[in-house]
Amino acid sequence: MKINVLGTSSSGKSTVSKKLSEILSIPYVEMAVLFWGPNWEPTTFRELCEKLRLALNVDSWILDGNYTRTTPIKWENATTVIWLDFSFIRSLLQSLKRAIERIIDREELWPGTGNIETLGGLFSKDSIVLYTIKTHRRVRKKYETYIESNYYPNIQFIRLRSPKQVKSFLVRVKKNKKLIID
Repeated sequence: MKINVLGTSSSGKSTVSKKLSEILSIPYVEMAVLFWGPNWEPTTFRELCEKLRLALNVDSWILDGNYTRTTPIKWENATTVIWLDFSFIRSLLQSLKRAIERIIDREELWPGTGNIETLGGLFSKDSIVLYTIKTHRRVRKKYETYIESNYYPNIQFIRLRSPKQVKSFLVRVKKNKKLIID
């Protein structure tokens, strides 16, 4: 299985990917780890593509993350795309909650980078909350277009629209050890 879990910022991509990785015993790859370096320095697109190709050069994987420019690489051999398509309000509240928790905990986001959420960052032009506000509608439209276009016929698209659907989906996967949708 080669699975890409995607959705808007703070939708739970990493959480769902980690759970699927555990349930299915498949390696988990976190796009943000491949992208972000120390001091919030992004890797170049070329470096990101190289890292991504290397990480996905295995028999099975679960990858979280959007990074639209990498879609051809991610989906070239993907078998399944799981889209966490939650409402704008839920996504916004989750983004705000996560940012505040990280500010309080001073949690390093990706090992070895020293990158942490800050109060100043929460109110900056690069705020994850602002990013969620600005991109939610565009992300939803983009993935609806992908699904409707059938441009990727090799991929099974699974669209989960609520945390309840996600929970039910994960229970079925755990029970059957394969991806099963209603």
